[in-house]
Amino acid sequence: MENKPELDRKQIWQDIIAFIETRFGKRPDLDALLFIIGMRELGNLNESNFKKDDKVSLMHIATCKILSYSDHYELIGTDDDGWPHWKLKNPLPDMALLEQETYIREHIIEYFINEQIL
Repeated sequence: MENKPELDRKQIWQDIIAFIETRFGKRPDLDALLFIIGMRELGNLNESNFKKDDKVSLMHIATCKILSYSDHYELIGTDDDGWPHWKLKNPLPDMALLEQETYIREHIIEYFINEQIL
């Protein structure tokens, strides 16, 4: 992942939150961001099409996608319904909850940069 100054990263994070809040009408938490990324990766941005189990799967897709930037996961293909499937390549290091959140947040920032969403 790129090393950008911490102030820039904080600003990018705020830009992501503002962008999603404007688009969806409410301030997202980390789970909501993962859900949105999962919908985007699946190619379906209509939230009403998903059951509760699907929403958990979408968050898993997003987690795998963003952590693929640090070589934790590898896309192995899609199933007949178009759902992507990932393989764990390198387990995540042991981290405290706050460290995990920061790690995920940094990868979400990287996703928005790499996908040229902002």
